[in-house]
Amino acid sequence: MDSSRIGRRIAFWRQRRGFTQTEFGRLMGQTKRWVQDLEGGKRQQDPRLSVLVRAAEVLRIPLEQLLSDRPSGPTAGSTPPTGAVGVVDALYESPDSTDPPTLTVLRQRLFYCCEAFQACHYSALARELPALVVGASKAARNAPVHQYSEAQAVLSRVYQLVTSYLHKYGEATAIPAALAADRALAAAERSGDPVQIGAASRRVAKSLVYQQRPETAVEFATSAARRLADGLADRGTLGLSTLGMLHLSAALAASSQERTTDRVRAAVGFVDEADDVADRQGSELNEDWTMFGPTNVGLHRVDVLIRFEDGWSALEAADDLDRASLAAMTRERRAGYHIAVARASLLTRRRADAVEELLKADKLAPEEIEGRPDAVNLVKDVVGATPDPGGQLRALARRCGLPA
Repeated sequence: MDSSRIGRRIAFWRQRRGFTQTEFGRLMGQTKRWVQDLEGGKRQQDPRLSVLVRAAEVLRIPLEQLLSDRPSGPTAGSTPPTGAVGVVDALYESPDSTDPPTLTVLRQRLFYCCEAFQACHYSALARELPALVVGASKAARNAPVHQYSEAQAVLSRVYQLVTSYLHKYGEATAIPAALAADRALAAAERSGDPVQIGAASRRVAKSLVYQQRPETAVEFATSAARRLADGLADRGTLGLSTLGMLHLSAALAASSQERTTDRVRAAVGFVDEADDVADRQGSELNEDWTMFGPTNVGLHRVDVLIRFEDGWSALEAADDLDRASLAAMTRERRAGYHIAVARASLLTRRRADAVEELLKADKLAPEEIEGRPDAVNLVKDVVGATPDPGGQLRALARRCGLPA
């Protein structure tokens, strides 16, 4: 048994759970120096099994996580729900010979689906999207010349919504999400509408991040912003919202890389550019379902700081948000705020605050917490960092498919 590798694994999980060496030692009934020796592989040549069993209990992980670097199997929330599979299947479905729905009907269905997305009603969205994808594809294929551009714009917006929905389930749906994003951009280019081109471009940028290509994502988003800036400015608040969201997409892509001074500076700079656009736009607006404005920019600033693991600065940025404006945001954005504050609280070892924020997010939007891999993993980390999880947190963990 390689005691040094076991020690490194214990250190990794201790830090992930937010325990200091002193706190972990107290839970183990030992001193800080004992923990230092254990993590450094100096405690003894072969740590006793009883010690490892107790460490696994304290860290709330399977014992095999300390004995091997191999993953113990899929985690809860690591596979998409059944509804998402139906949406993916619709991307590959061949249109039949029946008449396509009218563009008016498609826009009505699209409006309903966008509202469902912003309300975090993803199960309802999963029921509606497959037919919407097939119907929009058929309408675009059969559109007369005078409706061609409009039909392509509607098709692009449908694919954009599919991309955003599939991105909710992380790596499990990253490939079909990338396909939908590429189709969205192709349809947007055919429509000639700079708003749809810009909106589709930010979906492509996010897909590039999921493909482990964040540098390419930054370049793609910034290039799109430069190329489309004049055309978007001519479209008033709708165009400005699109432009601002492109800058925020670049910021999130930049903060998806390992932290360096240059990357932090670049990511913050992109957020500042979005802030300038928000000032030009004025108040908070839900143009093209973006909820773009000063508050959304502030929420992205918090997210960027968390991605760079600067929990204290993230909490300060969260405190600067206007409470009334935050309360007026969509359910999805408000739930995202509570999740972000929970992450920042965990980074700063404010465990009680992390629990409180998670419970608020779950009460507000259960589907944003209980079915998404990132959120489920956060719940797992908060449970693991909490020496005595209360009944509400344990119940949340069980709803996420986690042991509690």
